[in-house]
Amino acid sequence: MKNYTKPSDEELRQRLTPMQYEVTQNEGTEPPHRNEYWDNTEEGLYVDIVSGEPLFSSNEKFDSSCGWASFDRPLVAENFTERTDNKFGMRRVEVRSKHADSHLGHIFNDGPTETGMRYCMNSAAMRFIPANKLEEEGYGEFAHLFQDKK
Repeated sequence: MKNYTKPSDEELRQRLTPMQYEVTQNEGTEPPHRNEYWDNTEEGLYVDIVSGEPLFSSNEKFDSSCGWASFDRPLVAENFTERTDNKFGMRRVEVRSKHADSHLGHIFNDGPTETGMRYCMNSAAMRFIPANKLEEEGYGEFAHLFQDKK
């Protein structure tokens, strides 16, 4: 397994867009339906934009009509931490990446699949790696997830 680490704040400010920085470092939220992956249907992996740790597979993505990328389960559960979020007068469960401590989004228990979960994620917190690029990007261990679908 790779060593997923969080770069310095200076490096993050240089490497990330203002929206990516705001979402991952300041617990921001991008606008619904105006983000990169909410309607992406391509096969591949979603990884933490900060550390590269694998988060979700497109196999677990579904259209929740909420305007953000939604998944019914994580790819590697050990790469997540959860916190109670009481902002905006509501109680939610915030999801963060374990190694970089990036804010990713929130979990809700209103998903339509057998898990009943909806991981509602900010596109700005993730980088998408197409299935045909997994080997060259260093994520070859996950290529088998997409081989039967070809």
